[in-house]
Amino acid sequence: MFTGIVEETGAVRAVRRGAKSSVLSIQAEQVLSDLKIGDSVAVNGVCLTATSVDASGFTADVMHETLDRSTLGALTPGSRVNLERAMAADGRFGGHIVAGHIDGTGTITKTRQDDNAVWFTIEASPALLRYVVEKGSITIDGISLTVAAVGEGWFSVSIIPHTASLTTLGGKKPGDLVNLENDVIGKYVEKLLRPQENPAESKLTLNFLTQHGF
Repeated sequence: MFTGIVEETGAVRAVRRGAKSSVLSIQAEQVLSDLKIGDSVAVNGVCLTATSVDASGFTADVMHETLDRSTLGALTPGSRVNLERAMAADGRFGGHIVAGHIDGTGTITKTRQDDNAVWFTIEASPALLRYVVEKGSITIDGISLTVAAVGEGWFSVSIIPHTASLTTLGGKKPGDLVNLENDVIGKYVEKLLRPQENPAESKLTLNFLTQHGF
């Protein structure tokens, strides 16, 4: 589990591509302090497993499913990436619950300077936008952000200079793709209230919750 608080930006050292998968080699500093083989690292919001660790970086395998759902397939040597280690049990919960499981991608359609903040408008599919709530949380390229506005086919976030300078989002421009992970709580609530596989077996309904004071 992650919190969406990016620890540092790293750089892709090399990409070894297979038929439907790839191996990323990523240069890093801060996340290497206690990183071990088998540990999880969020790379642009995607949870990857470190398969080797050296003095200047680590490598990770990327499977076909991940390449299909995220922007990792577009990374090339030199690409900057947001990095976060899995949350420590005694760490501060600075963002929100982030699984590192990307739901899909969105496209930045507009940026706007607003005094010390920068607004990003992002276009996304209805399947993703159904979970996007104004003032709710969303993860963009591994960054925990608050949704500022939601419209037909889009949503907006506003970032402060600190976020812009310490993550890759500050360098993004209209037309760029970003990884999106919706708030996991909303997805679980929907699944419980609207079971798709065996609706006859579920007793958890809106009527049941109302009758029991929820």
